[in-house]
Amino acid sequence: MPKLTESEASIFLDEPGHLLRVATVDADGMPRNVPIWYLVDRRRLVFTPRVHSVFLANLLRDPRVGLTIDEDSLPYRKVTVQGVADLLYAPGADDEWRDTYRAIASRYIPVEAAEAYVQNTIDQPRALLGVSLDAPSSRVLSWRMPLEGEAASGIWARRYYLDDTIMAKIADAAG
Repeated sequence: MPKLTESEASIFLDEPGHLLRVATVDADGMPRNVPIWYLVDRRRLVFTPRVHSVFLANLLRDPRVGLTIDEDSLPYRKVTVQGVADLLYAPGADDEWRDTYRAIASRYIPVEAAEAYVQNTIDQPRALLGVSLDAPSSRVLSWRMPLEGEAASGIWARRYYLDDTIMAKIADAAG
């Protein structure tokens, strides 16, 4: 599949309404994947787990994280990130970054509703975390379906296609 250019990826990530799916590992080793609101701020994906969120506890224990932002209509743009979540503000420091919280909420609901949401949950501490898209520890991938006029062949990564060597090995194994 074609990769998104850096410009295409930035435009996609800045579009309102896409959810960020945050994948962590629970203390017992089970995977957890949570869809949440986010914001891009200075080439970081920024998000706000509540103080009692299991995925916050997971990230405080092990900050490695998998993130996915995608869309459910053509051209099916996708961005995935493997990285390290930085604790930008611990729970209880919410007043220091409340405007960021408003900005995140305003990407998903009208400004008036976002303000009401913030005010109605202002007594519930949150953390502010960020994952840098540019950190050496971050692996960022993107792709989409071909656009009109682009070749439709080869839309999968090369490793997904069987070649004659692999087919011969499969035939030999089948006896």
